[in-house]
Amino acid sequence: MLETIFTMSFTLFLLMDPLGNIPIYLAILQEIDSKRRLWIIFREKIIALVIILVFAYFGDNFLQALSISHESIFIAGGIVLFIMALKLIFPEDGTLLESLSIEGEPLIFPLAVPLVAGPSVLAAVMIYSHGLEESKLLFSAIGIAWVASTIILLGSTFLQKCLGIRGIKALERLMGLILMLIAINMFLKGVIIFQTTPHPMITEKVSH
Repeated sequence: MLETIFTMSFTLFLLMDPLGNIPIYLAILQEIDSKRRLWIIFREKIIALVIILVFAYFGDNFLQALSISHESIFIAGGIVLFIMALKLIFPEDGTLLESLSIEGEPLIFPLAVPLVAGPSVLAAVMIYSHGLEESKLLFSAIGIAWVASTIILLGSTFLQKCLGIRGIKALERLMGLILMLIAINMFLKGVIIFQTTPHPMITEKVSH
């Protein structure tokens, strides 16, 4: 149980990518007063949390309505996480900031969505919601990941001064490597489930 919560929370924490978001947050909020900046960060994180919880709560029903199998979810989830890991290891510097034209104080976009509650995080919570018997495990993992990432972003100015841009990028690449290992493990788990689960339609085709 604790191992499951740790794995999910750590994966979600990596997908929220708080270290990688530090330069973007600071760049977008650079003209805003420091006290007001902290409030904006916390507000946007709350909004992101609500969105993530909605997807976590309704994700299982959505996937069941589509009749998606467990092995498909694990395999697809592994591929999605692998792609996100590649983006952490090989980021496209400046691409996101150049595409943003924020005037005044940001609301929801882009600090809450997609920087925190991005497609990869929402896909991950839907995948986890389908594979768990107890939803409280997922909500606990979301809470742990959210608190950890919020603390880092609230201390973004301090962390950037301590670690510097190079230090932050080095940690982000390390996080990407760990996420890649988790993605491969999830993909292999899906393949194993597929191999050990009988599929009547496939068996029928082979027999013919």
